[in-house]
Amino acid sequence: MRIAFLVNSIEGEATFYTTTSLALAALSRGHEVCYVTPGDFVLRPDDSLLIRATTLKGPKPKKPETLLNSLKGDQAKITGMDISEVQVLFLRNDPAEDADRRPWAVYVGTNFGRLAAARGVIVVNDPDGLALAQNKLYFQGFPEIVRPTTMISRSIEEIRSFIEDHPDGVILKPLQGSGGKNVFKIQSKDEANLNQIFEAASETGYLIAQSYLPEAVGGDIRLFLMNGRTLERDGVYAAFRRVPAKGDVRSNLHASGTAEPATVTPEILAIADKLRPKLIEDGMFLVGLDIVGDRILEANVFTPGGFPEIAAIHGVDFSEDVIAALEDKVRLQELYQGALPNRTLATL
Repeated sequence: MRIAFLVNSIEGEATFYTTTSLALAALSRGHEVCYVTPGDFVLRPDDSLLIRATTLKGPKPKKPETLLNSLKGDQAKITGMDISEVQVLFLRNDPAEDADRRPWAVYVGTNFGRLAAARGVIVVNDPDGLALAQNKLYFQGFPEIVRPTTMISRSIEEIRSFIEDHPDGVILKPLQGSGGKNVFKIQSKDEANLNQIFEAASETGYLIAQSYLPEAVGGDIRLFLMNGRTLERDGVYAAFRRVPAKGDVRSNLHASGTAEPATVTPEILAIADKLRPKLIEDGMFLVGLDIVGDRILEANVFTPGGFPEIAAIHGVDFSEDVIAALEDKVRLQELYQGALPNRTLATL
């Protein structure tokens, strides 16, 4: 099969990205891969959908550095192809990354993903489900018992009142955002620089304020779910602990957090299990949950990362499991001759 990975940009891809691991796993299993970016879709007058895909020439790369050098160097080739020549479109772009610089690109994955699915391509995660998750408001659709107490507002007066009600402190961050950008811990409504923090965090829109969980001082656990279930192989879970740098409240690896082994307890599995119905309903094939104590801080549905870190810690490359699951979906699609909706197929 041929898998097309939608990413924000070819230049921005890195060796430590999970997308890179997924592409290498697909190549090692005998498949073809190509990369597309938000500007690479073409809907023609005859209603055919084309992609201008970056493909590889020559021997299949086996290492992350070789793959990215091939994509960015002379070995890369821009190939125009009908979307029907692709069996799977894997949406791995981060809309928040484009929100400021290229707002036109924010909805490309979901919009053209729908068109691809309508033409028989398996699209994961399901574009209709992803359209519901364009910002952190999506998180409010999960059971209250697994979420920190939350307020969403652009009113500094409302947020001051929320802070006053939570003596352990509050985490303040943009409703639309990722990678730990503009995330602040507020201890008191009387903090001298609260106005400046509010201004910085609200620059892109609404703010989300969450009660601070004291357990977060030790970081959070990133746990992967696939097809609505915890991703696990031979007793090893696709999980790791993200430990914040000293003096930082953010565990994000892009914000100087570090990866360490995580203990996945029955309680953590029970928490993740409570999210399964909605994730399946929304066609969320691959999801990364960020867990602190008995609460989930975030459900990452666009570009959850961490497979290389897990492979380094446990020696298990879960990218292979993901590609194997996509192979099963292609077989099911053929068996049912296209009768299964994409959202259903995405989590089977």
